[in-house]
Amino acid sequence: MTLDLSPAPGSAPLGRQVLAQASMEARLMLRHGEQLLLAVVIPLLVLVGGVIAVDRVGLDLDQRPIDVLTPGVLALAVMSTAFTSLAIATGFERRYGVIKRLGASPLPRHGLLLGKILGLLVVEAMQVVVVLVAASLLGWRPSGGAGGIAPAVLALLLGTAAFASLGLFVAGVLRAEATLAAANLVYLLLMAGGAVVIPASSYGGFGEVASLLPSGALGEALRAATIEGVFDVRAMIVLVAWAALGTVLTATTFSWE
Repeated sequence: MTLDLSPAPGSAPLGRQVLAQASMEARLMLRHGEQLLLAVVIPLLVLVGGVIAVDRVGLDLDQRPIDVLTPGVLALAVMSTAFTSLAIATGFERRYGVIKRLGASPLPRHGLLLGKILGLLVVEAMQVVVVLVAASLLGWRPSGGAGGIAPAVLALLLGTAAFASLGLFVAGVLRAEATLAAANLVYLLLMAGGAVVIPASSYGGFGEVASLLPSGALGEALRAATIEGVFDVRAMIVLVAWAALGTVLTATTFSWE
């Protein structure tokens, strides 16, 4: 019996390429201290600090602080990873030629972007577990019950799509240093005034505008899911619109270098 040892050149199936890229993206995120700071430490500090500070600053909330802040911190965690971390990492990958070299590989552009998003979902799953464990230790009990699981998962997925597409758009049109500054600035502005951590109703007249931002829509959708156990259809539509806009912008402007 003769073995056929002749070479068989060719690329791996697209699905395997995407999974390999997603695995690498997730490992790279988890290895960087700055990424872990954005992904885990800052959301946890906001959660614990917010619970302590709400009563002291006299903020009027309809529910217990932990019940309102937990979904907001989940939204913040998604924003930190899917937008800020992704934009910065991709911006510097373009600067150092990593994206260009990947462009010469059999992995197509849509495969690269899909791999990045799948890697984000892995990191976000870890974030969700960490935040929920910390919130439970602080006394969080989702009043929305099991009925809130489906709308919460959908909101997280739509929020990831919206922020990831916008993050890739920023990374694809700006230089690495400008991407670093812009991503951090947008993150801070949305965290402070984007209705992500606390409800849009707490912002007075600006609340209506804040709820139309991707941060406000994600925060409102998660609060509706975990507190009331319902789909916030308006917030979901806003997230879909931002995801569609970000996807179109990224598809038409993103370059390998």
